[in-house]
Amino acid sequence: MKKPVYLDYAATTPVDPAVADEMIKYLTPDGFFGNPASRSHGFGWQAEAAVESARSQVARLIHADPREIVWTSGATESDNLAIKGAVAGRDNSHLITSTIEHKAVVDTCKWLEAQGVEVTWLKPGRDGRILPEQVFEALKPETVLVSLMLVNNELGSVTDTAAIGAELRSRGVLFHVDAAQAAGKLPIDVTAMPVDLLSLSGHKVYGPKGVGALYVRRSPDVRINAQIHGGGHERGMRSGTLPTHQIAGMGKAFAIAESSLESEIGYLESLRASFLEGLSGLSGVTLNGSKMFRVPGIINLSFEGVDAESLMLGLRDLAVSSGSACASASVESSYVLRGIGLSDEVAHRALRFSIGRYTTAEEITFASAQIVDVVTRLRAVR
Repeated sequence: MKKPVYLDYAATTPVDPAVADEMIKYLTPDGFFGNPASRSHGFGWQAEAAVESARSQVARLIHADPREIVWTSGATESDNLAIKGAVAGRDNSHLITSTIEHKAVVDTCKWLEAQGVEVTWLKPGRDGRILPEQVFEALKPETVLVSLMLVNNELGSVTDTAAIGAELRSRGVLFHVDAAQAAGKLPIDVTAMPVDLLSLSGHKVYGPKGVGALYVRRSPDVRINAQIHGGGHERGMRSGTLPTHQIAGMGKAFAIAESSLESEIGYLESLRASFLEGLSGLSGVTLNGSKMFRVPGIINLSFEGVDAESLMLGLRDLAVSSGSACASASVESSYVLRGIGLSDEVAHRALRFSIGRYTTAEEITFASAQIVDVVTRLRAVR
């Protein structure tokens, strides 16, 4: 078994070999390396065809029209484009989001607050979920946009976007969903949800880093102001020469995710059960997040009497995440864990274990045994 064992799939995924094979076709002199915006020769036409094929592949995974997919550099840009683009040029705008969103949303909304936009920050329950009633109670006549993530990146908790979206649609309020952690992990249907704007990432779905997409609903047409100007690419919403190789890779990755979604969910559920069973003999272990409304691949646990940094040092053969941000001489506990009501002390004891397509049953058995051993030893020397 290869060590260290990678259990940080929520941070990034390895590129699927089939995706890497697809990408190489658009890089070298004997491939389709042209600029997809070059309409005067075959090199450009071939690249454009690859871009449009990938657009269809991404659209299929979320049940969208390919014309509703706008290419970006990743989910961070997609979040910025959706949120800033929705409020640009409007006076007295009001946004609704939550305190446990990804930093790409949190920092964007804080920046807008500094520009005079009013933002309501919803607080989740202990299970890491925002209830529809919280959103509806926060609505105002000036509310332009609600931005909530579908799957929380630290907890794996799933938001009831269908109930929220249906009510917002009836009130004419735009709904943006960050689905970076959701694509390929659960079924997504933008029409059934329903949403107006939805952010996607390539590297969370076994595709390349540096590419993402924003779903922008066409019927009726959702208007957002571009944040990057120069050339009017992507229906005027996002200028810049398209990276054909990355886009083709993301398209291939999403096509694989679509074909293997059901089996992959079942596989991850079995690995999750084995992992938690392997820890069942260890006392003082708490699951952070929702036990019922969650994806199988993200497991956030707090270990009584053991801080996360010491535990990670002891788990040298496992690649995991603490969810803590190191800033200068201090270590700050996760704002997501504090956001669901955990004390700093309990939040400092939490680790995120995230499993994926290439995690094996042998690795899960090894990982759970290692955790039991290291936690037991650390508790003994307290």
